[in-house]
Amino acid sequence: MANVNVRNLPDEVHRAIRIQAAHHGRSTEAEIRDILERATKPEGRVKLGSLLASIAREAGGLTDEEHSLFESARIKSPARAVSIE
Repeated sequence: MANVNVRNLPDEVHRAIRIQAAHHGRSTEAEIRDILERATKPEGRVKLGSLLASIAREAGGLTDEEHSLFESARIKSPARAVSIE
């Protein structure tokens, strides 16, 4: 896993995160991880493949059986950022 250092974080922000972490019963570090995960993986996010499949279904291009086939073949793991090294 990666490590991230955040420099010049305002004291008020750090204090607010510490308080929020205490309310959730976890460490400040765990709270920051949760905040970052929620920010980058919102629950209502529509993935491109799912969107295209739903458009095709609505347009009459896919039957329920075809849609189920695509859904079962879809890779469900989160996408990873491209490495340009």
